[in-house]
Amino acid sequence: MLTGPRPMGPAPETSHTTPTNLAGEVDSEVDGGGAGGTSTGPWTGWRSVLVWLGLALLLRWAVLEPRWIPSGSMLPTLQLQDRILVEKLRPRLGRPLPLGSIVVFHAPPALVEAGYDPKAALIKRVVGEPGDRMEVQGGQLWRNGSPVAEPWLAEPIDYRFGPVTVPEGHLMVLGDNRNASFDSHLWGPLPEQEVIGTAVLRYWPLNRLGPIRFSAQGGLDRPEQLG
Repeated sequence: MLTGPRPMGPAPETSHTTPTNLAGEVDSEVDGGGAGGTSTGPWTGWRSVLVWLGLALLLRWAVLEPRWIPSGSMLPTLQLQDRILVEKLRPRLGRPLPLGSIVVFHAPPALVEAGYDPKAALIKRVVGEPGDRMEVQGGQLWRNGSPVAEPWLAEPIDYRFGPVTVPEGHLMVLGDNRNASFDSHLWGPLPEQEVIGTAVLRYWPLNRLGPIRFSAQGGLDRPEQLG
């Protein structure tokens, strides 16, 4: 699961959201409407604080959310205790998620039926889109009969899977730590409506600060950013 910044982990993977104070400090002195010219009424500063707090909560709810990694299912790309930002606009706008992107999502129905918290958040990589024929054989992931280049993997895959065709409205998601990840090869394709957002930036630790970027083909634009 994921945590926001709450951890993400294998079974059960849970996510915890880390409270982020975006309100900051505000100047309590503003122009007032009193007869004497300027005023520093007691409510003026609080109104500013409430406005900034409201904007911060809106930003976190609709645009960006901090999360932290509690498990090793995405090694070596994401390390234990990494802090990341999750962009939430793309799924809200119904935009397609590129192959190779890393997504945070609610536990799908198959996991809820197995006892997962419906509000739990997990994190995996998108490896298949609707209509794709997916298979794992010979230590390699295959999509539509072609091997998939996956520079983020540290070792060959040690299981066989498929072939299966990803249904409409679903995604095939796998952890980068393929041999120790509880993912689509075990519980099935992910319904797209369960996606919370995509991981776009690692902000901690500082020595690995940087964006997480992917090409439209699912390859890394800057593999050194992922670790």
